[in-house]
Amino acid sequence: MTRTALDDDSLAPFLAAFYGRVRGDPLLGPVFAAAIPDADWPRHMATIEAFWSSVLFRTGRYKGNPFGRHQALGVLRPEHFARWLALFQETAAAHFTPEDVAALLDRAERIGASLKAGLFFRPEIAGAPDSGAGPSATGGPAT
Repeated sequence: MTRTALDDDSLAPFLAAFYGRVRGDPLLGPVFAAAIPDADWPRHMATIEAFWSSVLFRTGRYKGNPFGRHQALGVLRPEHFARWLALFQETAAAHFTPEDVAALLDRAERIGASLKAGLFFRPEIAGAPDSGAGPSATGGPAT
């Protein structure tokens, strides 16, 4: 495959290839299949394209709440994010120059870290020193 420059025109083919892989993945595929019926994929891909266009090129095309959407799923675990990022990196490397891959991964890692922090960081459960939580606050030893 010929690597191309990352721009708004090359974004859609990249995302189509990436989400094709995601949908077929044994870990991620079932999560997406449960959340997005086949008939809704064209609309979902348009939303994803608008999101990445806004993130990468500041086009302002995306007007949604990605955190709320991911939180509403209620099934995401850290390993989903790790697998998503691995597939993202592999697919990006097949489509773009190393410099563009690095830029894409930087953004993807930041977005993923933000989502994971919102979804999984629970200082009241983890017993973080600044949370005031400890064994008595959680009913057991802090983990």
